[in-house]
Amino acid sequence: MKVGVVGAGLVGATAAYALTLRGSCSELILTDLDAARARAEAQDIAHAAPVSHGVRVSSGPVTDLRGSAVVIVAAGANQKPGESRLDLLQKNAAIFRELIPQVVAAAPDATLLIATNPVDVLTDLTARLAPGASVMGSGTVLDSARFRHLIAEHAGVDGTHVHGYVLGEHGDSEVLAWSTASVAGLPVADFMAARGREWTPEIRAQIDADTRGAAAQIISGKHATYYGIGAALARITERVLGDRRGILTVSAPTPEFGVSLSLPRVVGRGGVVDTISPSLTGPERQELERSAGVLRAALAALD
Repeated sequence: MKVGVVGAGLVGATAAYALTLRGSCSELILTDLDAARARAEAQDIAHAAPVSHGVRVSSGPVTDLRGSAVVIVAAGANQKPGESRLDLLQKNAAIFRELIPQVVAAAPDATLLIATNPVDVLTDLTARLAPGASVMGSGTVLDSARFRHLIAEHAGVDGTHVHGYVLGEHGDSEVLAWSTASVAGLPVADFMAARGREWTPEIRAQIDADTRGAAAQIISGKHATYYGIGAALARITERVLGDRRGILTVSAPTPEFGVSLSLPRVVGRGGVVDTISPSLTGPERQELERSAGVLRAALAALD
């Protein structure tokens, strides 16, 4: 039940904090090129352990990842205002080429959970750098949560009763699969009608735009996003550690599309157990193909 977090910046530290508050693991190790930052974050998070779940939190070099069942990789440059996730590709790919072999050497049996953006392309790169390893990315787990949250707000219900998937790229070409969306088992339009809630194409379009634009809006106001993704990383990690067989839209190499992207996947011990191909409408399928094309072009730029 040991988890490693590589990269003690805002995303990595927040993921570690979420793991501690949720009692997701028994031991947690943070590592960062800036050892003082990792040490300070670990110490701060460790002070929350006695009033939460008693997780043993420490910091150390990459070699201290040994014995980890899951290693969350959150190292790399952050997305700046006005910068797309794909703009980060070359600088973070260079970091990964040096880092991933070190992580695999330290924790060869760990599931590698990639959080660094652009997450889909870096998930693919990691799979190349660590052949045979269990690799997946956080994908559109956060985007799907944003989608569900916005539907729930309009429906006036608890977001845990809303389901729906965002597929493809974690980025501008992502696909909001409205055909998969439901509230309490009803299609969204039917639920809104049952509750007497207004539901128009304009409202749907606004939810679509707000889901896609959530990261940019947050970054413009506070320069980074970390709470949502931190909780998402903790949830994914728990599914692996406990063999929970949760269905999450993580990113993983997908031969059908020739690239890593997000689809509903069964996540358990060892990472991705199975992939589900949802029944999409014709236009949704076309959007997914376009999203895969964007990612294939980005991946080709690394070759």
